[in-house]
Amino acid sequence: MVLKKKKEVQVAAFVLDHQKLERLHSFSDAEGQNLASVLLHCALLTDGIQQIHCIKQIVALLEKMDTSVLCDPMVKNCLEILGFIFLSLDIKNPLKKVLASSLNGLPEPHIAEVTQSFVACLTEELKTTDLSQYRKTMDNLASCMENINIGKSCVNILLEEALQFLQRSILEIEKESRKLSGNHIVQTRLMHDLLMGVKVSMMLIQKIEENIQENIWNRLDCPAWQSMCGLLTTFICFLNNEDLLQTIQTTAGLAAVLFMKTMLEPAEKLPCLISDLLCGSLKCSDIPPWFVDSCGNLCSAELSDSVLLFLCHGALAMLEWKNNNMGHNAEKLLLDIARTLLTLSTRLKDSAMAASLSRVVTIWTNVALDVLQSSSINLKFSLNGNSDTAGKMLEYVYAHWEHPMDAVRHQTKLIFKNVLQIHQATVKGSIDLKVDPFFLHLTDSLLNLEWHVKGKYSSLGCLVECIGIECILAVDKTIPAQILSVMSDQSFAPYASDLLEIMFVNHKKHLTSILEGNTWIDSWHETWVSPLLLILCDGNAEQAMYVTDYYLPKLLKCSPESMNYMIKILQTSAESNVGSCSTRGALGALMACLRTARAHGHLQFTDILHGGLVSIGCIKQGLVHQHDQVRIDALGLLCESHRSTEAISLEEMHLIQFFIRYNLNSQSPAVRQQICSLLKKLFCRIYESSQTAHKMQQAKSKQDLVKNSVTWDPLMTLQRYKDFMSSVCSILFGALFPGSSHPTRFTALTLLGIISEIFPILDGQSQELFQISQEVDPARVQSLVHCFASTFEEVKILAFDLLMKLHPARPYFQDPEKLQPLFEVAMQLSKSTKPYDCVTASYLLNFLIHQKNLLKINFKNDLFLKTFHLDVNLSADPVEGNTLTVIKYLLQNLEREILQAEKSLLQAAASFPMYGRVHCITGALHHLSLTNMTQISEWKELVEKLIGISYKLSAVVSPVVQSSSPEGLIPMDIDLDATERLQSILLEIQPCDSNDYFMESKLMKEHCSLECGDETTANMNSEIIGDEQQTCEVTAQMVLVCCWRSMKEISLLLGKLCQLLPLEAYPGPDALITVEQVKDIGEYFKHHLLKSRHRGAFELSYAGFVKLTEVLSRCNNENLHKLPQQWLYNVLEEIKSSDPSSKLCATRRSAGIPFYIQALLASEPKKSKTGLLKITMQELIHLASPSNAPPTTIPQVHALNILRALFKDTRLGENIIPYVSDGMRAAVLGFTSSVWAVRNSSTLLFSTLITRIFGVKRGKDENSKKNRMSGTEFFTRYPNLYPFLLSQLELVTSTVDSKTSELELHPSLFLLLLILSKLYPSPMDGTYSALSMAPFVPFILRCGKSPVYRSRELAARALVPFIMKNLVPQTVTSLLTELPDFTDPYVRQNAVHGTLLQVFHLLQPYLDSKQKANSGFLQGLSNIITCIEAKLWLAKRQNPCLVTRATYIDVLVLLNNYLGKSRMKGTELLRFEEKIGTVISNSELVMGISHSPAVPGLGQYLQSLTKLYISVCSVTTDLGFVHSGLLAKEERLDSCLSVAHLLHSDFCEVRLLVLDAILMWLNQANSKHGMEGGNILLCLLSGLEASLLKIAIMEKHPECFCKVLQTLYCMDLKNLLSKTEDAINMSPKDFLQWVMNIADTSDSIEIQSIALKFASKLVIHLVQNWQEDVKLEIKEWVEIVISYCGDEQQTDLRLAAAESLVSITPFFLTSQKLFLSLSDTLLLWKCVVQLLQSEEQIVRDIAAGVIRLAQCQENMFRKTELHFHAVNAEMALDLAFAILCELLQQWEQTGAGVVLLLEWLLEKEDLKELEAATMVGNDNLFDKGEVNFWAEELTKVYHLNKHLLLLLPVTHITPCDQLKLNQLARFASDQARLVTQLLKELSPTPEFSQTVEYTKLAIQNQRISVCLKILGLLEAGNDTYGKPENKEGAEDLLAATC
Repeated sequence: MVLKKKKEVQVAAFVLDHQKLERLHSFSDAEGQNLASVLLHCALLTDGIQQIHCIKQIVALLEKMDTSVLCDPMVKNCLEILGFIFLSLDIKNPLKKVLASSLNGLPEPHIAEVTQSFVACLTEELKTTDLSQYRKTMDNLASCMENINIGKSCVNILLEEALQFLQRSILEIEKESRKLSGNHIVQTRLMHDLLMGVKVSMMLIQKIEENIQENIWNRLDCPAWQSMCGLLTTFICFLNNEDLLQTIQTTAGLAAVLFMKTMLEPAEKLPCLISDLLCGSLKCSDIPPWFVDSCGNLCSAELSDSVLLFLCHGALAMLEWKNNNMGHNAEKLLLDIARTLLTLSTRLKDSAMAASLSRVVTIWTNVALDVLQSSSINLKFSLNGNSDTAGKMLEYVYAHWEHPMDAVRHQTKLIFKNVLQIHQATVKGSIDLKVDPFFLHLTDSLLNLEWHVKGKYSSLGCLVECIGIECILAVDKTIPAQILSVMSDQSFAPYASDLLEIMFVNHKKHLTSILEGNTWIDSWHETWVSPLLLILCDGNAEQAMYVTDYYLPKLLKCSPESMNYMIKILQTSAESNVGSCSTRGALGALMACLRTARAHGHLQFTDILHGGLVSIGCIKQGLVHQHDQVRIDALGLLCESHRSTEAISLEEMHLIQFFIRYNLNSQSPAVRQQICSLLKKLFCRIYESSQTAHKMQQAKSKQDLVKNSVTWDPLMTLQRYKDFMSSVCSILFGALFPGSSHPTRFTALTLLGIISEIFPILDGQSQELFQISQEVDPARVQSLVHCFASTFEEVKILAFDLLMKLHPARPYFQDPEKLQPLFEVAMQLSKSTKPYDCVTASYLLNFLIHQKNLLKINFKNDLFLKTFHLDVNLSADPVEGNTLTVIKYLLQNLEREILQAEKSLLQAAASFPMYGRVHCITGALHHLSLTNMTQISEWKELVEKLIGISYKLSAVVSPVVQSSSPEGLIPMDIDLDATERLQSILLEIQPCDSNDYFMESKLMKEHCSLECGDETTANMNSEIIGDEQQTCEVTAQMVLVCCWRSMKEISLLLGKLCQLLPLEAYPGPDALITVEQVKDIGEYFKHHLLKSRHRGAFELSYAGFVKLTEVLSRCNNENLHKLPQQWLYNVLEEIKSSDPSSKLCATRRSAGIPFYIQALLASEPKKSKTGLLKITMQELIHLASPSNAPPTTIPQVHALNILRALFKDTRLGENIIPYVSDGMRAAVLGFTSSVWAVRNSSTLLFSTLITRIFGVKRGKDENSKKNRMSGTEFFTRYPNLYPFLLSQLELVTSTVDSKTSELELHPSLFLLLLILSKLYPSPMDGTYSALSMAPFVPFILRCGKSPVYRSRELAARALVPFIMKNLVPQTVTSLLTELPDFTDPYVRQNAVHGTLLQVFHLLQPYLDSKQKANSGFLQGLSNIITCIEAKLWLAKRQNPCLVTRATYIDVLVLLNNYLGKSRMKGTELLRFEEKIGTVISNSELVMGISHSPAVPGLGQYLQSLTKLYISVCSVTTDLGFVHSGLLAKEERLDSCLSVAHLLHSDFCEVRLLVLDAILMWLNQANSKHGMEGGNILLCLLSGLEASLLKIAIMEKHPECFCKVLQTLYCMDLKNLLSKTEDAINMSPKDFLQWVMNIADTSDSIEIQSIALKFASKLVIHLVQNWQEDVKLEIKEWVEIVISYCGDEQQTDLRLAAAESLVSITPFFLTSQKLFLSLSDTLLLWKCVVQLLQSEEQIVRDIAAGVIRLAQCQENMFRKTELHFHAVNAEMALDLAFAILCELLQQWEQTGAGVVLLLEWLLEKEDLKELEAATMVGNDNLFDKGEVNFWAEELTKVYHLNKHLLLLLPVTHITPCDQLKLNQLARFASDQARLVTQLLKELSPTPEFSQTVEYTKLAIQNQRISVCLKILGLLEAGNDTYGKPENKEGAEDLLAATC
């Protein structure tokens, strides 16, 4: 944490006019000591602070003066001037406050004189008629009443004048505001003036109320009274004026009630009057005439909702509610206000009004609490928690506690809290709160809600604060754990942590009050800490992270002593439970706890290390842990500290260096961001600490404090910091090597940028402090420049920013020879056909622009001499001159290319797509400073050219993007015959999907558009064949990319010109762009947004247009300011007209039209009344709604598409919410249209609205509880949808169950059910509100009879939330009773199916929920089972419909599974199980299938039957459910049906289910091995091996075959292989061969994966237990594993290979003796290395398991590093080579091993292929090089080099090895020469122009270099390796390499 410097206070000095200065001068004395002299001196000062001191001196002089001098003219003049000064100062000027405070302290005799002077000055101000001065006068009136007693007296005297002024000024300001409607800037200022006038009027009445009451009553004809009546009339008008800001209306409501209160007599009448106003029962005969005259609008008309709200607010805020001052009428008014507010809650939909309403309701609850202190019994009864008012308040809370606005949610919490306190106040002393029925019911209803309801958390928190936590824990002790389990979702984590904090704080308070000493802490730990530790160790990653971030800090703050408890528990298991890639383990939990404790000041790092809390080894393990969050927590432990100046220890420095080496290449953006953020904190701490040390060193040097140097030497600390930062910079710059991955470069550059920010380059900085400029040398600058060649733009940005920061310190490119090739390659790349090349060119040019000698160097080479003059270099700022020249040169090239493109667009697309030039121009403008431009005339001319050339380029490319089918305009084949048809194709590209598309299809053969002229089509034949008869290979992709990217760049350039360049209303000498140019640009955007068909083109035109509209919205020029409004009205008229000649695109979701309207609406100021949005939405909703006889549907389609875009636009925020109901109505009704286009657009709009209402769906679960809301909340927020949905549902269900044979489908039924399925009942649904969900239930039940299967299913899902949990048994019983009996003559199967689905979906959540097994629940379950048994014929053969049979059986499965899990017993349940057995025994599974496979529902029925059989078997095998009856039943089932029998079923669905069940049982048997349940499972599975083997041989279905292999893989191999001979006539060896053949030849990825894992398991088993030789098979298996490890393979295959390698590690890879040959073993190790560099993190994590197993083996006795276990891929790669080198020594194969490892260095690239690629190049438009963006070849090389150098001293080389080494040396030398040759053949700057080829050659060069060095070292040692003297050479080379 860094302390921010205090801002300097700016005080504006006052200035007196010449006349007043002369008066003061005439009274001043020679000594300058009298009052006039001091005041004159003060007035002449220019510093406001000094004037403040002078004012204090003046007041001191006045206090000392005798009363006799008051008549002195000098004093009178000075006091008058002081009054003038006070009134002339701005209200925010501190001088004004000082003067007011000083004058308040004057002696009594002086006050009259000062008052007189104030009155004189203020009188003059109140007479002003200048509108611009009104605000100043209002501010002065406010200042007089607020700050100064003299001012109050002055206003008392001038009361009439003040009231008259306020009345006049308010009316004039409001009138002026109306005149300036549309000018948002001026209008907003006037609105704020108006608001101030209303506030001052209120202040005037409040401050001097007594004076008014004494002087006004009974004087109705006095001017003051008349002014007050006039003001009251004005305030009432403001209440009804919707055009004013809402804050003005709100304040007017307050003022109106205040004036009524002041003017009405007696005061007791006021509550009744306001009550009558609110209730609409006011009679004019009961009120004074003046009230009728002033408030006639309130009396005569029905009050609008907003007026009611503002009056309620005024009454609550302005009336005296305390101490029963207004009598009993106040209680009635209070209840009337409540009723009014709660009624308004269902009507006010505007977001601002909803927020205001919530605030007013909160004020009401506060007032109610005050009134209850002295209220009557009746009021207490009316406000009791069980009362109607309290119930509706709670319903308001439940409807708004998840409101999208934070303000509403916050107020809702306060309302709920106050309602609880109101109930407490009503029952105070009469009942114990813990047994109060209201609180008990509230607790129960809240706890019964799902945890996905966010409002539940704040409400429970309020409840805990009110009644205590013990009541909650008494209901369910697992509530803390339940809340913690919710924290896996970040959106719920803050709510959950806040609730938990309230709970554990309350629990601690409760325990400490009832228990003595520290005995409470064990119980508290068990409740709150133990669940936390469980999650940190074994919880999922997101949950553990959010618990650490949100919950743990609060827990430690409440109980810091709990830290020791957590550490003690975690320490014991940290070394054994280190975690994995999916779990943190105890080590990760320990890191998280220590990090949090240190960051919050509970621990110091020295305490952690020296206190034995954790070892360095544990921290190192954490820093390279396999789990991302463990690494982050370990780093956070080192970087985060409570003190910003805490010194960094040596241990921390070493650990940070260790971390950076192995964590730069992090694939996760979130992890990279956290790493950079944490290291930034560390660097900041180093900077702050070094500043402190530097100051101490300076002080020490001055004072020579020897004692301090003994304990701490600042100089040594500074040197350590410099060395540490230098080493960090070296690591980071070193990470920019050729071929380094994007994550590595991004992280390194980000950290270097952070370092350059924290340690800025300052002139004259002390050498003792670190400076990054000292770390930058030419090679490192070159590395940064090479980063521009990266295909990732964020890397280019970081490199450019860093170079700009380093540029002043290291001007590297002073050499002319270095600038020239860079400029040439930049120009070459700017016309490349690869889109990302122009981005590289832009960054290169921007970098070169900042070089001082750019122009001189290029002039020297005669690049610009022909076009430009040397005087452009005379600019004071070289950057401006460079930019101007570069843009001109780019423009010159662009003009030439456009001329060629006009002749041949195809040639341009293939050779010089022009968008690159435009992109570079925009990039150069982006970095140009506009503040100090000197060459204005040059720039004006250039801007004009840029705009002109943009239009010209657009005319060339726009025909393609405006084509009806731009994506396939040019045929892909490139033969000359195809080009002959090009002219006719281009003639047909005029849009044919405009408004006449739906009426008449015609070919547009002639066109006269702006974009496509005769010249374009006249020269088509030359587009392919040039003058030299050379063909250009052009594809449709090239043409399209050229055109839409050109349109994109034009739009961005024009937007940049409007946004960056100075925009003036009228052309002046310094204006770079004119009004007419801006209008033309606007028309250009309009034209292309409304005409373009290609999404890329109009989306990016939109980006440029938004920039323009933002500029126009801020412009003071009225003509420009109103342009967006005019454009909007024009396009709406064009849409509405549906003119066939219109060129608006009616397909492609209306193309650019929605974007155009979005941009225009988004430019409207957010704080305005959004008039354009209202007009647009009303028009669009009208167009989108179906009409009876529409002339065309095109306007409706456009309207639906535009509405969809607007509802998706987040910038419109809550302003769009009031239109959601109408939008939903249009979408649902549009879905019933007969026109496909309307239905399609309606569907898209409906989908958008569902997302807008219920939130973005974060998971794949369509029925997720997160994206739902209560019915009360939904219909309160969108009340218009309640009658609409109800009526629509009634309409579609009126014929859905018709008994006639006629089938009538309702398209909108699905949409209606989808909406209803996302609702759930609120805790008080329907109790007090008319918006109950009950009326929907009968219609949803009827929907279950729909003839559409999907509708029946959705109806069943929609029914579930509408049935309260306690009503489920009753509803299910009723539904089952309605099912037909077997004897019924006519059975409607659709109705049966719908009913059964509803039963199923009601029972599923009911049985899954945590129900109490009470008598009511058991009775309900018993009734359900009885009804099920009564209708059991539906599950048997008597029911001819297989679909309803299947659904009935699904219900049986559901019940049977629940009975098995709950282990319920009884004769009734046993009878039910027996009946289930009869269903199975009499089914087709046993009796045989007589149906054809084509019969509908057969597969579903057989699946359900199979599930029922599996359910019965699973329940039987459950240990707690075994008894004789069930065993007897199982025997009966076995006699007629068996698992083996089902495995031979003809239906693959049945076989799949059975195989899944076998897999489940196998896993259960393994987990219950040796237990009784496990033995029963084994009995069930016994004898299946032979059946499975036979099926494996015969199975043809791929999924079933895969499952069979998985099952065999999970079985005991000993039993399995013993049966292969008898079952399938294969020996185990043959069986292995069969499995490997499958792995090698199968087409299925899943089958190949499981086959390889199975083969690996078989290989291990045969090696251990088989006597025959299987070496050939193992050799084949090795080849398969190698083939699976390639980067080109699917992820699943590489995963299988990684798992296989992990499984064979102890046997083949790390065994004490070589089992395989050395070459095969090393090939497998090479696979491990390859997988450790896989792009998929999951593959790397699995492969790292090899290292984990190897590290755990006892034979690994020499450790080069600490004993790491779960490590990331980077560390695993390093350890892999270390382990391999150690194993070579154990196997005594060092010589042969070194040879093979050296071959690894040289075999990667085939240089002949590379040479061919270099010669030919790559024409792929979007090719970005290698597929694997994570692997770093040189990292592997460096690690291998490091460990080979360590191995060399102990290597023994045989003559055979030496021969191979010689061959390797020759081969390496040949490759070195070839690489050198290829590098020379590349272009002058290949790192930019041929990046891929250059990188490959650079990597190969490094590999060869390393190999030759090692070979040279081996040659130097000859055959004497192993001798000690050679060790030093190896170590020297190792040090140099590292």
